[in-house]
Amino acid sequence: MSRGFFITFEGLDGSGKSTQLKKLKRELESRGEAITSTRQPGGTPVGDRIRALVLDSRGEKLVPVAELAMMFADRAQSVQEIIAPALERGEIVLCDRFTDSTEAYQGGGRQLGSALVRELHRHLCSDLLPDLTLLLMPPFAASLERARRRNRRVLETTGRDENRFEDLDVEFFRRTYEMYLTIAARDSLRVVAIQGEAGIEEVFSSILAIVDERLSTFRRNLT
Repeated sequence: MSRGFFITFEGLDGSGKSTQLKKLKRELESRGEAITSTRQPGGTPVGDRIRALVLDSRGEKLVPVAELAMMFADRAQSVQEIIAPALERGEIVLCDRFTDSTEAYQGGGRQLGSALVRELHRHLCSDLLPDLTLLLMPPFAASLERARRRNRRVLETTGRDENRFEDLDVEFFRRTYEMYLTIAARDSLRVVAIQGEAGIEEVFSSILAIVDERLSTFRRNLT
């Protein structure tokens, strides 16, 4: 599609992916790289409205297939409005969640299966795949507890409720976690799983080494 490079960050809420994306963005920008960063759901005016509806635990009760459809409505908008244009400009695109999240949460957690998610991605997102996916996988229990603490803090300080998924039972998240492991094994050339309970700086050091190596290889192959 382009000469840009597309990096996604994945993992359960509480895995530290958003923090690591911000650190990588700052580092790459300090080197003079052109960076576009976004998130899903959200990142566009349409997507932010979808995000508010999908994640608000006080909102309407969405059936799983409606939730899936809204995730892809958000993603299709993001691909066309933000991601594809940035890649065409030759930029590095950093995205907090992409279709792997939908396969993990809706395909695995909601038990809708991988086939439906992957088929929708082909039709609605031009089958656009990241060049590199960084999957942060700290221990399951620690990740889940951090997510719940963070969302309670956000609700208390901003009034913004994004607790809908965190209110679900542990088995939902266990299925989601296991699906992430399945994706990593299946797409091992694209997905790099960073497992264990390392500190923020140690994880970032690993991420930076991976990104530097992949970017260097990508750019070498373009010449």
